Amino acid sequence: MNVPARPTLPRGLYVLCDDSLRPELPLGVKAARLLSGGARVVQLRMKKTPLREALAAAREVVAACRHAGAVCLLNDRVDLALLAGADGVHVGDEDLPPEAARELLGPGRLVGVTVRGLADAHSARAAGADYVGLGPVFGTTTKQVPAPVLGLAGFEAVVRESPLPVVGIGGVTLENIANLAATGAHGGAVASDALLAEDIAERVRRLAAAFEKGVRGASLPGQDA
Repeated sequence: MNVPARPTLPRGLYVLCDDSLRPELPLGVKAARLLSGGARVVQLRMKKTPLREALAAAREVVAACRHAGAVCLLNDRVDLALLAGADGVHVGDEDLPPEAARELLGPGRLVGVTVRGLADAHSARAAGADYVGLGPVFGTTTKQVPAPVLGLAGFEAVVRESPLPVVGIGGVTLENIANLAATGAHGGAVASDALLAEDIAERVRRLAAAFEKGVRGASLPGQDA
């Protein structure tokens, strides 16, 4: 039996298509605007959407991501990820344990895990995760997080020792994403800074460019990684 190749998580901007932000916009419209700005990773987070609507939205967003050549992950909902054919899931502190998500998804899909420190990153790897979302790096108002803010120094210390690629989460904006990238982060996850912009697609383009600028700056001779 051939096992499908597991997708690779692209490095760079990681955007959240969240149903609690700009609720007047359908999730499919939000995803389309994020993708038109060049988003290569879209995490669909639906905490307020009724289940039947959530399944329909997941199928729509997965199809749009596939057409755009982007990776689509479902926040928490392994069942919806399977039914919609998503590339994987991201599970948090109170969601399905990562080892259970891996068991259900099999080896051909991505599993990301929210972590708060280095020990959690090692545990996530042992549970079968492909990457971790570490934070909060900065203060955030999008989601209440029962964990202390790491700051760039605390975040970078974990990035340097993590056994898995690290995506920075929590309060990531256009103003700080370049500095986040300069720590060696695999990606920066953005929700409100993209979705609350007047022009979502243009904001995504600027965020992605700022991340790449931070990566390039970090690789210059004589600068810290």
